[in-house]
Amino acid sequence: MILLKFISAAFAVLSFALVLWQFFAARRFPLHKRIADAAFAPAVSILKPLKGCDATTAASLESWLQLDYTGPVQILFGVAAAEDPVCDIIHELIRKYPKADAQLLVCRESLGMNAKVSTLIQLERTARHDLILVSDADVRVPPDFLGNMVAPLREPEMALVNCFYRIANPENLAMQWEAIAINADFWSQVLQSQTLKPLDFALGAAILQRRKSLEQAGGFAAFANCLADDYQIGNQIAKNGGQIALCPVVVECWDAPMTWQNVWRHQLRWARTIRVCQPVPYFFSILSNGSLWPLVWLADSLLRTKGLFAVVALALLAVRVVTAQSLQQRFNNGGQRPAPFWLVPVKDILQAAIWAVAFCGNKIEWRGRKMRLRRDGNLEPITGSSKIVAPRV
Repeated sequence: MILLKFISAAFAVLSFALVLWQFFAARRFPLHKRIADAAFAPAVSILKPLKGCDATTAASLESWLQLDYTGPVQILFGVAAAEDPVCDIIHELIRKYPKADAQLLVCRESLGMNAKVSTLIQLERTARHDLILVSDADVRVPPDFLGNMVAPLREPEMALVNCFYRIANPENLAMQWEAIAINADFWSQVLQSQTLKPLDFALGAAILQRRKSLEQAGGFAAFANCLADDYQIGNQIAKNGGQIALCPVVVECWDAPMTWQNVWRHQLRWARTIRVCQPVPYFFSILSNGSLWPLVWLADSLLRTKGLFAVVALALLAVRVVTAQSLQQRFNNGGQRPAPFWLVPVKDILQAAIWAVAFCGNKIEWRGRKMRLRRDGNLEPITGSSKIVAPRV
């Protein structure tokens, strides 16, 4: 019993230290900083794989046609079928911006388990420029985004640039849960990791890479069956000696309303992806759960009527809540209020459950299909599984 008491206290203090490390690593990053000189403007091909649409899609896609950028920009929108309802939106945007070098391509070939990468393979055939930017359908960008993204590529050793993304429309509690995971924890954890080693993976909302670096990594075709194509592309480019930069500009992700079940599935898919990509760090990530261990220590202290220890445990929990709210405020940059403070420990407890479940299987639901995630990070179909409706790629 004494050993258990010591372990709960030790883990609570350790999680507190990791929370502070994460917080100060994030505070040092020049988030939202813009470049002073936009003269560097090399030609860029933007690839946008699409599937389906919702009420936010048109505004998100239009933001890419409103870029304030002096260099040549080619935008290629890709769909798997001409009947996809998003095609009407693309046609309307192309009519609205006749001077834009924008094109809609129907990518009918199925070239792997990852439908997004299958579309990217086909879009790349039409891409004209040596810089290729890949972005998800739900990403919305500010007008100065591209000028800031290309800036690190002034350095010849820089092979890939990516950026952070925030959940921009958490309309209900379930989406606010995910907003804490993204808008407070994910970006600060990436920066925490970067204090130990250079970035060796990419974040998928927007990835700008040199065509040469992509080809040396095997091209998009090498990742046609990968679930975490963004991670794997960045990781392979880093293994080949290319450096990866983080742009300080934060893009927005706009999603259709999601239920608790939707968010649980999304978070579980993400957790199993990270578990496969980084099994050891993911296993030990439970130690940084800033609410779980103080709550365990608090419960133990209350059962043993140890008032002083209970007060300390509550103080550690309060630090976790305050730092999470502060990180959300900085990340949102005035764009929205942080999620309710009481949701922070709720999110952490749910995250602990997801961490445990992530080790209990390899089945995922993704883009309308049920699949199995193999140990090498590749996907395989589950025989006889039925399709479910997914709003977009």
